[in-house]
Amino acid sequence: MTESSAGSVFRALADPTRRQILEDLRDGELAAGEIAARFPITGPSISRHLSILRAAGLVRERRDGNRIIYSVAAERLALCVGEFLSAVCPDQVLLRHRRAGRQGAGATRRGQAQPGQAEVK
Repeated sequence: MTESSAGSVFRALADPTRRQILEDLRDGELAAGEIAARFPITGPSISRHLSILRAAGLVRERRDGNRIIYSVAAERLALCVGEFLSAVCPDQVLLRHRRAGRQGAGATRRGQAQPGQAEVK
């Protein structure tokens, strides 16, 4: 990811309204009007926030008739934030991976399936 690309993501995340929009989209798609109805600001202001999120690649949009439907681009967000965390605090990322590995190994030793795996009987 380029520095300017990561910069646009973090600039988009700097605003609390845009962070709230992403949280609202976490559970699924919403139309622009549905998003606007959740905030005490004008429709054009919400449209500008959505435009910034779209330009940063954090939301996707599709047309459904005369409505614009938005969804969060979770993989882009995770990739950008993950790369930043890996660069800034790599030791913490390694510790987290090790802890996750030990927890998964412990569950397997106890005969429990790891997340995403079928239980073996």
